[in-house]
Amino acid sequence: MNTRHDISYRVKEAARNLCRHAGELAYDLSRMFFPVCCPVCHKALVKGENLLCLECLWKLPRTGYHLSADNELIHKLVDINAPVEKAASYFFYKNSSPYSRLIRDAKYNGQPAINRSLAREFARELRPAGFLDDIDLIIPVPVHWSKRLRRGYNQTDYIARGISDVSAIPVSYNLRAKRRHTTQTHKTGKERRSASLDVFKVIEPDMLAGKHVLLVDDVITTGSTILSCARVLHNNVEGLRLSILSLAATRLGQ
Repeated sequence: MNTRHDISYRVKEAARNLCRHAGELAYDLSRMFFPVCCPVCHKALVKGENLLCLECLWKLPRTGYHLSADNELIHKLVDINAPVEKAASYFFYKNSSPYSRLIRDAKYNGQPAINRSLAREFARELRPAGFLDDIDLIIPVPVHWSKRLRRGYNQTDYIARGISDVSAIPVSYNLRAKRRHTTQTHKTGKERRSASLDVFKVIEPDMLAGKHVLLVDDVITTGSTILSCARVLHNNVEGLRLSILSLAATRLGQ
């Protein structure tokens, strides 16, 4: 009986190994004929690279904000009506930089999975620093239903899910855009702040009472959009603690 069991086990193990090797071969062949390219440098990715090639991942202009509680982003987001405990952003955003394609492709070119992949990488760097340790919920900055219908997705959802994939912190959709929020790309700082007023609404404030919420967005420029969300949350939720995260951020003064 033991001999039969051993033979059966070895046959099954050999079959599993064969399937694994066949899958790896099929993957290698698909990459050979249909290469997946790094969106920054456009070189074909090799096995073990995900989204970015290793060189571009190494050269990513990281902010390092999560390593210090007193950083440039937290100063940008100072608001007496919406206190922020911690703020972090993965990399610096500049229109002329090839890395800005990551944000634009995810937002406008139907590739929101870019955000989930970047968020996972960022979360792996946040964990050793303890940035996520006391966060209870992740809330993505919402977009109006009409904009979501036109795009087919909300790009910040993918950031929230990517952080959750690594941290296991649940994602909450307890914030809603009650009217359309026009694009901020070509507006001045004053115009952005004006456009962000009275846009968002908390759906069930009691569900967030006493929680430490991580509010996430794709890119922070003036901070007007995310601070508008922060004010609404603080004004409607008792005992709220709030921290902020984005994939990208412009430098202070830009």
